[in-house]
Amino acid sequence: MKIHRYTIPFRTEAGSSLPGLEIAYHTYGRLNDKADNVIWVCHALTANSDIEAWWPGMVGKKLLFDTEKYFIVCANVLGSCYGTTGPSSVNPETGKPWLRDFPLITVRDIVNVHEILRLHLGIRSIHTVIGASIGGFQALEYSVMQPGLIKRLVILASGARQSPWALAFSESMRLAMEADDSFTSNDPDGGKKGLKAARSIALLSYRTAEAYNTTQQEEDDEKLISFRAASYQAYQGDKLVRRFSPYSYWTLTCLSDTHNIGRGRGGIPEALKSIKAEILCVGIGSDLLFPVADQKFIAENAGNAKYVEIDSFYGHDGFLIETEKVTEIVRSFWENTNKTQQDGKGKNQQNDKGKKQQNGKGKTKNRIIWLWLRRAGIA
Repeated sequence: MKIHRYTIPFRTEAGSSLPGLEIAYHTYGRLNDKADNVIWVCHALTANSDIEAWWPGMVGKKLLFDTEKYFIVCANVLGSCYGTTGPSSVNPETGKPWLRDFPLITVRDIVNVHEILRLHLGIRSIHTVIGASIGGFQALEYSVMQPGLIKRLVILASGARQSPWALAFSESMRLAMEADDSFTSNDPDGGKKGLKAARSIALLSYRTAEAYNTTQQEEDDEKLISFRAASYQAYQGDKLVRRFSPYSYWTLTCLSDTHNIGRGRGGIPEALKSIKAEILCVGIGSDLLFPVADQKFIAENAGNAKYVEIDSFYGHDGFLIETEKVTEIVRSFWENTNKTQQDGKGKNQQNDKGKKQQNGKGKTKNRIIWLWLRRAGIA
């Protein structure tokens, strides 16, 4: 991990000011002479800038993010607790961590921080910006805010705005956190019980009934207590508490709720039309948090957009686990866009309605990835 220190005051969209920034990031591969072989990966809620830690099988020689061809960048988001300025950082005015006093930030603020890092790295053009979930929020905003910079945009399991459904999950998690007195009292070590409960709520939106009913099924018909599903919820909550800040979790759920690419731009359809990049929208058929209608809406309202759907057992978390399917889809998109650009035709790609990447081949490997993510504390 590297740190870029930005010493100029940073103004947020909501009007607050941070006296400076620390931006944590990882890079893989080498920037070419034209400074345009860049894949910019935007991470999701509780991930970090180390792509290899949370998206195994994606970065490396001959993999999708091929380190022999591309310069891959991932920056830890503003407000997180993995190196970039956030609630756990020290407020220079008080000499103490910001905690709940950290200002409201938006997805646009994150993108502005990405821009600070891009300029620091000397990147002139971005081959592809890719993101899933709130990483998709960032990727969309980046493509709207810097339309001439980004050539290709890949959105997975995400949307053009935070839906009322997703916002309700965020608020439910925050209600659980506020029920923890140690969090509301701004205790630096507080909020752990609330975060554990919030994580349990979040998991219900990340998975599916089929996944729970398969992986957490009881074998003992006589059991009255200590059910597997209950233990799993507690286990996952404890894992997140060990690795993530409750104050960052609060900040980032509030940030997610601000997402609306149409704000101040004449509405979402107008904002989507302003994107110059060629767009790939990937939906997951079983995703409860960001149903496929969200990705189809983007594809139908943006120019140069294609929609592909993944048939997956894993729900929203399918973007982390279905790496073979994601790789196949994105590589095909790159091949087609490269051909389009070489031919100079610039034709809009039609929505690939009904096209799905079916389960079958790779199912065993997906199960292995699922178990790896569980051991790593991510799944």
